[in-house]
Amino acid sequence: MQTARPGAPAALRAVNRALAGVILLLLIVSVGVLVIPVSLQIFSRYTSFIPSYIWTEEMARFCLVYAVMLGAMLAVREGTHFTVDVFPRLSPRHEAMVELLSGSFILLFAFVFLWWGWEFTEFAIYRISELAELPLWLIHMAWPIAGVVWLLFQSERMLDAIGTIRGGRA
Repeated sequence: MQTARPGAPAALRAVNRALAGVILLLLIVSVGVLVIPVSLQIFSRYTSFIPSYIWTEEMARFCLVYAVMLGAMLAVREGTHFTVDVFPRLSPRHEAMVELLSGSFILLFAFVFLWWGWEFTEFAIYRISELAELPLWLIHMAWPIAGVVWLLFQSERMLDAIGTIRGGRA
């Protein structure tokens, strides 16, 4: 029988695992879709039989925004975003303490992205992009969504760190 891991509740861990899988799939799709307009841009510059499309630049930019934000979400989950190795190898308890300290700053950034990202999205609610005529709120939603996802992923990491400090296994 497997013992419960100290730290984050199993439900939060399961939600975050499923969410990370969906985000990874969306990241793959956004990078895959990004290849299409960029390839069209490149081929239209060097061949005369492919017309020069204006909307491809805007679509590439939007796909890049989502690819970056989705990648940042996954990096927070894996603990590779916003990290700088300053300290030498520490004990698991001390690493957990550093995780709590750095995690509090990540939570602060998550709240900033959520709060002002929502205002940023509200600003674009009735606007459309000039060339592709896409609703801009779909693009701007990447910021508050990143904030919510960072809160979920970082809370799991911080609860695990609290469990380590309280005497659980690393």
